[in-house]
Amino acid sequence: MVILAVDYGDVRTGIAVCDANEVLASPMTVITEKNADSLAQKIHSICQEKKAEQIVLGLPKNMDGSEGFRADACRAFAGLLEQVCALPVVLRDERLTTVSAYRALSDSGVFGKKRKQTVDAVSAVMILQDYIDSRRR
Repeated sequence: MVILAVDYGDVRTGIAVCDANEVLASPMTVITEKNADSLAQKIHSICQEKKAEQIVLGLPKNMDGSEGFRADACRAFAGLLEQVCALPVVLRDERLTTVSAYRALSDSGVFGKKRKQTVDAVSAVMILQDYIDSRRR
């Protein structure tokens, strides 16, 4: 099944997708959009283009597992995505994905403006790869 991952942010939102065999997650793009309705429409277009059957949305949790205001915003956005895209949306714990994404980009020699432009898509890859790996177990 083709699954689209979303690392939802206030300004930038990372998008990743996996192959139909759910083996490998790949970065797609970073969408710069502050308006949730417009963002949901852009994600809907990508879902149609890639023939996605499910969306995985990163759910930011505090290190102790509790949820804060940002998690509430993600839950609300998940509901909007389900309406706009007419696809099931699964929430996935995204603790430390951005830190790991920065580390992976640094290890690859990607710094500065290019790193800032791609870190959200790499975070989406980590969310999605974690999800598809958990489905295999």
